[in-house]
Amino acid sequence: MATMLVPPWLESLLSTAFFTVCRSHGDAGRSECNMYCLDCKGDSFCFYCRSSKHKDHQVIQIRRSSYHDVVRVTEIQKVLDISGVQTYVINSARVLFLNERPQPKSGKLGVSHLCDICGRTLLDPFRFCSLGCKLVGIKRNTGNASFNIEEEGIIISKEEEMREGSQRDINPSTPPPPPSNARRRKGIPHRAPFGS
Repeated sequence: MATMLVPPWLESLLSTAFFTVCRSHGDAGRSECNMYCLDCKGDSFCFYCRSSKHKDHQVIQIRRSSYHDVVRVTEIQKVLDISGVQTYVINSARVLFLNERPQPKSGKLGVSHLCDICGRTLLDPFRFCSLGCKLVGIKRNTGNASFNIEEEGIIISKEEEMREGSQRDINPSTPPPPPSNARRRKGIPHRAPFGS
């Protein structure tokens, strides 16, 4: 049953090595392998390989954050139900981690949100810290987790509503607030009254 809940390319994506130098275009700029083709389900590839070998394919770009692989929510949610997975804003883009990240084993007193699989501390009430942990959760059949996107109409869960609410907070069309050290006139200065 769990295999039907998981797209055929996901396990390959999660085990793929990214950010290696492309064998074909190693001398060129932008030759790091940070792309993955959902149609081919093969190795990672670079910007130049995309235009020559994967032109009309579904491709996602993997990014790096603190030495861990992430994918933008806007790219992955088109092909995968990511509900229940913690998202983060990094460089003003909402992302999620591909795989579990090790966390020092310290006392978790007062922590209310933990990943169901690895126990990593989460910022919000989500079930998983990464796509990899959600995959393990689906295979273990913990709860009703799935990666399938509903065809007729997507049911918005509380997690997705929170995610959308957070997205509205980061609206790039609103101008940034003025710098805190901006000089402003304080108005007419008033002297303290003289004592009698």
